[in-house]
Amino acid sequence: MDFNYNDLLKKAKAHLPELKTSTERFEIPKVTGHIQGVKTILTNFSQICSLIRRDAAELLKYLQRELATPATLDGPRLVLGRKISAQLINNKLTQYCKDFVICKECGKPDTQLLKEDRLMFMKCTACGAKQPVKGN
Repeated sequence: MDFNYNDLLKKAKAHLPELKTSTERFEIPKVTGHIQGVKTILTNFSQICSLIRRDAAELLKYLQRELATPATLDGPRLVLGRKISAQLINNKLTQYCKDFVICKECGKPDTQLLKEDRLMFMKCTACGAKQPVKGN
């Protein structure tokens, strides 16, 4: 049997799965959790907070206001006071990231929330832009 190296290489490349490359280094996280009785429990709430680099109390306050439900932190979990679909929570989390995490100038998530007097600003550490944000 006479095998050509280039032919074998092409055959091997044809059997490889396609590489999925993402140009984004930041993806908005998705919530994982379950419904227990009349409560919704998010099991990855602390991971989400650390990934978007925001205080858990800030994100908790935002979700309570947007979802119109009481919520409590139970260690790394968030317990919401009513049944809420994961899609709705993900939509609200996406909106939070657009409003309070991602820089509107350069599109990077390297931002900090600063409070000056009674105004809240989002300062980007990547490009240096500083924009006011709506009340948190």
